[in-house]
Amino acid sequence: MPRIVVDVMPKPEILDPQGKAIVGALPRLGFTAFGGVRQGKRFELTVEGPVTDQILEQAREAAATMLSNPVIEDVVNVEVLAEDAGSEAAAEDLAAPTEAE
Repeated sequence: MPRIVVDVMPKPEILDPQGKAIVGALPRLGFTAFGGVRQGKRFELTVEGPVTDQILEQAREAAATMLSNPVIEDVVNVEVLAEDAGSEAAAEDLAAPTEAE
């Protein structure tokens, strides 16, 4: 089934305490190349049948009115996820070695 992905981020002028905590922890874990982090939200909307322009517009409207808080967040992306992208990512996750191996 096709999915529509909606990405929501805090507005630039809004403090991001989770992002601050993450950026503070990264160097302690050896990740020193990153100077900033902003944490957002990702929604995946599953669609019954093909994604039409009307359905994509409904997803944009839902993103703006329900999935985000327009006072403190911006909808930064609404796009159709390729049907096989999720299964490929899952297969790659299963193939990736873990520390226990």
